Amino acid sequence: MDIVGFLKSQFICHLLICYIFIVSGLIINFIQLFTLILWPINKQLFRRINCRLSYCISSQMVMLLEWWSGTNCTLYTDPQSYPKYGKENAIVILNHNFEIDFLCGWNFCERFGVLGSAKVLAKKELSYMPIIGWMWYFLEIVFCKRKWEEDRKTVIQKLLNLRDYPENFWFLIHCEGTRFTEQKHQISMQVAEAKGLPKLKYHLLPRTKGFAVTVQCLRNVVSAVYDSTLNFRNNENPTLLGVLNGKKYHADLYVRRIPLEEVPEDEQECSNWLHKLYQEKDAFQEEYYRTGAYPAVPIVPPRRPWTLLNWLFWALLLLYPLFKLLINMISSGSSLTLASFAFVIVMASVGVRWMIGVTEINRGSTYGNNDNKQKRK
Repeated sequence: MDIVGFLKSQFICHLLICYIFIVSGLIINFIQLFTLILWPINKQLFRRINCRLSYCISSQMVMLLEWWSGTNCTLYTDPQSYPKYGKENAIVILNHNFEIDFLCGWNFCERFGVLGSAKVLAKKELSYMPIIGWMWYFLEIVFCKRKWEEDRKTVIQKLLNLRDYPENFWFLIHCEGTRFTEQKHQISMQVAEAKGLPKLKYHLLPRTKGFAVTVQCLRNVVSAVYDSTLNFRNNENPTLLGVLNGKKYHADLYVRRIPLEEVPEDEQECSNWLHKLYQEKDAFQEEYYRTGAYPAVPIVPPRRPWTLLNWLFWALLLLYPLFKLLINMISSGSSLTLASFAFVIVMASVGVRWMIGVTEINRGSTYGNNDNKQKRK
């Protein structure tokens, strides 16, 4: 196939994937809206239904990683901890270095059957993002403005609401608060020096207050902390756009299971514990860069078919009316109709590209650039 033909076929694939994701996502958001009537009647039924509806959206993203791009993910962990994954509630600490680290976190959840109920501590702006942001609203995701004085009460209330959640869930948290960049790292290490904290080479200083409150609110509900460190082989710098283009990566994820009883209850002691944890994470990164492996047993969790089957269901449901509409438009010969159809397709593509842009490091938030500067004043 010549280069022009390849680009055209890739462009068509992009459009079809975007179309299926956007239309199915909006349909699911619309159904979720009607589930609100269940909340005052049967809150647990509302939650169970929304776990499955949300899975229909998030699993499409995981399908792109697992089946479309064929990205491999090797899990390095203790074999004694492995059987517990997916069978208990957990707080999952993830490093924040890559544009698709959230997607790899979802992949980790999917392999152990908790993707539909996975929770995150997310910035408030994401709640306004169509499809995923709206899906998270119905999943009772904890949103914050990144101003702790304003966030504390809201975050505590949202976390306490999860204590009677009917499904096993993992609470995914990026304690660094923002993605790693060289500029943010320099500023973060200046703060570390000013506070007398050990410097980190591969991470930003963790934001300890959110983690401490999460531990306090979910104690006796969550069984363990999963300390997770993600890297990609061959110094790859993966992007969501690369995944959409079908580029294959190889991820290595190191997970340590730490019983929650080992995490101190006192806020200051919990803060010290988290700083020590990040020093250990830095050492694991150092070893990975030196040896290309983590100090644990490599395991490849089996890929489950449900992400692919869910996507095929929506593809079969939505592509037939699209092609039928397109044929009718071409048959009509109306230039205005064809132009309107092309406009809708282009806007859909732009919309997905905007959502991709939210994940890109070079378009990341300035949180960590300005915030730390203010703290030093």
